[in-house]
This record gives sequence, structure tokens and C-alpha cells, in this order.
Amino acid sequence: MSQYHYSPLSSPRDSIRLLRLMPHEDETADIQCELFEYSLQNSCKGTHPYDALSYVWGDPYEKLPIFIHGHSFHVTVNLRAALSHLRNHSIERILWVDAICIHQENLEEKENQIQAMAKIYGQANRVVVWLGEAADDSDLAFEEIRVAGHKKATNSLGSKRIQQAVLALLQRPWFRRIWILQEVAAARHVLILCGFKKIDGYAFCLGVDSLKNIYEARQDLQGLIRSVTYLIREAIFRPDYLTGNSGQSSLDICPLGELIDMYHAHGATKRHDKVYALLGMSSDDLSKVDLLPDYRVPWEKLFQRLAKYLLPKNISVETWADKEIAVIKSKGCILGKISSVRSNIGWNGGQDVDVISRNISGAPGLTGEWSSHWTLHPSAKSIMIGDVICYLQGASKPTIVRVCKDYWAIVIIAATPPHTIRMRNEDVEFPFFLQLAKLRTRNLQFIWNWENSLWKLQGQEEYEESEVCLDKVLSSWNSALVLGDLEEYKRAEEKFREAMEGYEMVFGKENIHDTVAERLPLADGADLDLMNSRYSRPSRPPLSWAAERGHKAVVELLLRTEKANVNLEDMDGQTPLSLAAVGGHLAIVERLLQEKAKVNPAAGYFVRTALQAAAGGGHLAVVEAAAPRKGRGQ
Repeated sequence: MSQYHYSPLSSPRDSIRLLRLMPHEDETADIQCELFEYSLQNSCKGTHPYDALSYVWGDPYEKLPIFIHGHSFHVTVNLRAALSHLRNHSIERILWVDAICIHQENLEEKENQIQAMAKIYGQANRVVVWLGEAADDSDLAFEEIRVAGHKKATNSLGSKRIQQAVLALLQRPWFRRIWILQEVAAARHVLILCGFKKIDGYAFCLGVDSLKNIYEARQDLQGLIRSVTYLIREAIFRPDYLTGNSGQSSLDICPLGELIDMYHAHGATKRHDKVYALLGMSSDDLSKVDLLPDYRVPWEKLFQRLAKYLLPKNISVETWADKEIAVIKSKGCILGKISSVRSNIGWNGGQDVDVISRNISGAPGLTGEWSSHWTLHPSAKSIMIGDVICYLQGASKPTIVRVCKDYWAIVIIAATPPHTIRMRNEDVEFPFFLQLAKLRTRNLQFIWNWENSLWKLQGQEEYEESEVCLDKVLSSWNSALVLGDLEEYKRAEEKFREAMEGYEMVFGKENIHDTVAERLPLADGADLDLMNSRYSRPSRPPLSWAAERGHKAVVELLLRTEKANVNLEDMDGQTPLSLAAVGGHLAIVERLLQEKAKVNPAAGYFVRTALQAAAGGGHLAVVEAAAPRKGRGQ
């Protein structure tokens, strides 16, 4: 039998195809259908007499035939089962089904139809959710959910079988598919089917909420279910028309950045759909943004465009064709650190956090500690105590990041700040506070990771080995400066040490070139001595690390900033000069002496002077250079 061939739509932007599912009394009979064109133009009021199907395609390589106008058309096994259960024994049904009603091989038509999907689902009489065939006691789970929604209390916690049945149902692939979010977010009425069981969407949500004790211990599952049930529950309250920006159909739920934060962990057959599936839910005006559906754009380019839309356009973004990961570099400042986290008891799983800072910005007007309370939107990554809030130059919203072992990871790309910041018993409006905070900037590097697996810079095959290590060195140096801003001095010193050791690995201890050292990103206002309130002196400031290891170019760079104290003693009483003398680094000794480093500082009983250290190591040239002379600091 010949294959079905599509006829083009007369008006691709205003028309859709609808599927007429023909009735049959025999449930095992072949599925016979018809396709016809239907116009949605000037149809912003009310709904239309068709049902829109929300389902998971299933294995694309396992297909079965249906028949359209007598011609063969292959669909996935799961879709074939859905059509079989939806078919009436005597009356035809009118459906919209994406895999059939959109000519999937026509990219231009597909892209136009995707932009209209919020309207397609929003103007349907109802959205039918197909969870799949009955399995794993799904009939029992449906009945328990129905009863729980009605009575608000069940004995399910005492029945292991019921618990397992409910969990199995809620872990079905439909709940993790990213397209279903827009489909149920647009719906005015939802009906949920599983096998021959069906339940009203609102009743389903009431029952699932009543049974939350079954799945609340599963943090990943809890977030998925809560967000989906909220969208389904709201269906009956939605207006009979869609709002949109610049003529685009939109559900106007929230900004795209928040949608990405919430849902980027959902699954999609094509990576592009992790962006395209959320556009119809966004409250942003995307009419002039290069994010509209276009599957000819390589994934890595689309990911770059997304990052530059959500963050300043002047950021540096590196992406890869086979990874959902971006390395982002930009200038920015640190606003604060999260000191406490409380889960929001609302539907969305958002978090209430407290943020503190002890003059993190470095601005004279912000001396002392300030604090604020933030209510953050839900996120695929949960906020933790110690996470850092930063602001990238030119961004519309702050970003929340987390210090990991080898990099800084983005937790929330676009966090909505409070209107005011509490500072010195006075409320300061956030924009004014931000103007002051911008006085100190840092070179920041983050990894935005949408994948579940932990990913490190060393894993990038696109980098040469030396470039990987060098990039890690620069990242460690930047991290040290930021940690210093956060007054986490011990961790800052560890990062400085990592940076020095990294240079040795790449270039050798005696071969650190000036051109490489100059890449170290020293920002204005850097506290290169890492002083803090607990100790009178740091355990090992950066200048001492460089002097001890003989890194002349790094020492020169630090001295040029005029911010490093050449006579600062570490926790052991050692100065940069004495540490350079111990190693016999003559050039560094001479350079420190030019900066009036003291040869015989007031050291402790067990601490050697620079001369003693050089002599003990047999470094006669250093002894000669450091010997007290007229006019030299003593």
C-alpha cells in the first residue's frame, strides 16, 4: 500500500491540520483517519471542537502503521496505542496530534507550527494527556489518586503496593518531557488517560497533592510533579484568549530566564527543544531575538545565543555540539553570600534565602554588614548555603553561582532581586545599591551545565592540554580573588596555591614567561595580602607564594599593582624576601630589595632573616645581594 503524502497548508502561519479519527466497533481493527486543514485566524475567543493530545513519542525506531485517506502512515507504538484508546465505537473524533498534523520533514512548516503551539493547545476544547498503557498497577494508582482527591485522606502510606503503584505512575516519561509543560500550561481543561482509566486533570492534581508523603522524599520527583500539577490545576482559571508580545502567541507565564532555570533538566529528543519548548510560555518579547525555532541553527550556536540573551551580549561564551554545557567569561562583581535557605511551601518549590555581605562590594558607602531576604523562583538546581550572588556587567538580573572544586557553577542564571536591601538599619533600593557595588569588578568564569554528569574543564577535547591547564590556572586565580572578597581567606589561599602550582606544571618552575604572567586577571581593589579580622597576618599571601617558587614574572606583576606589601609576614613570620632567599632566587631578591624590602625585619625567635636563610642554603650570591649597605632598608 502506498505511503501518505502531505498537501501543503494554504496559510502556514494561520492554519493547522486536524485529524479525524474514524470510529470502529472492533478495538483490534486498523486505525483509519483523515486529515483536513483548519484555520485559527481570528479565533482568539473561545475554544474549538478538537482535542489536543499530550503524550511521549516513544522509541522512534519502533513504529506501527495507521491509515490516512487509505494510505499507510507509520507512527510510534505509544501513539498507536493512544489513538486506539481514543477511538470511539460509533462517533468520529477530531484531534490535533503533533506527529501527524505537522509535516515533520518540512522544517519551515515545523518551525511555523511550533510558534503556534501555545495557541493550538490553548484553543483546543481540552488537552488529553496520554500516560501510556496500563502497567505496574496503574489502575490501582489511578483509583487511589481519585479517592485521595475526594476524601483528602487515605491509608496509602500503610500499603506498600499502593505506594509503589503511585510512584511508578508519577515516574512515567510524560512527566519529564519538556514539551508537555507548554501543552498543559495552555490548556483550559485537562483529561488524563492511562490504559482504559481516565480522570479529570483537576481531580488528579488534588489527589496527587494529598499523596505527597509518598514522593516528597524524592527531591527530583517532587519538583517535577509539583510544577506539572500546578500548571494542570490552573487550567480551569485561564481566560478564553491568549496574550502575546508583538503578535506572537504567548502564555505570558514568566521571563525566559526563569523558565530555563526551572525546566532545563527536562528531557527532549532534540537539544534545540529545551529552548524552543519554553518560548511560548515566556513573558519576554522575543520577536526580535534570534531564538525563534530554526533547526538549521547548530545547537552550540543556539546555546550561545541563549546565554547572550539572558546575560550581557559582551560576555565570552564557549559551547560544544555534543554537550549541554557553556563556559562563560565576563566582568562582574560579588553582591553577597547566601547564609540560610528555607523551602517555599508553595506549589513551585521555590526557596526563600537570606543574603549577607561584609562590605563585599568594596564601596566606601557600604561599610559594614548588609543583609536582605530574597524569594527565588524554583530551579532545577537547589540553592545551598554558601552559594554566591554576583552581578555581570550589563546584565538585567544577578546570577547565583556555586564554588566547586575546579570551577564556578551557575545555579540560577537570572535571579530576581528584592526591591530593597537592609543596610545599617536603613532600606536601600536595589538599583542604588547596585550602582555602589559596581565599584569593584572581577574577571569571572562560570560553567553553565545542563547535563546530569559532572563535567570538568580537563574533559574538553577541543583544548590542547597546555591550554586546559592554563585556563584552569586563570580560573583558580580569579576564584582566589573572589573568595577574598567573600572573606573566605583560607580557601582563597588554596586557590592561589593551585594557580602557582598550575603554572609550574605547564611551563616549568623556571620558565614562566612574562607574556603568560600578564594574563593573570588582577582587578582593581584586589586584596593581594588576604588580610582578615581573625588573624593579624595571612598564612601565605600571593606575593610570598610567587617569591618562594621563583616566579619572577608573577612577582613583577604583583609589584606593579602597588597593592602587595613586600614586608608582610605570613603566619610563620616569613616575608617574601626571606622566602625568596631560602630558594636562592637572586633576581627576585634583587627586585624586592628595589621595593625597599627589609632584610632584617623584627622576626620571631624561630624565624630566620633573609641573610640567615640564604646563608643556610649556601646561596652566596643572594647573601651578597642582601647584605646591608648604606641606604638600604634594614
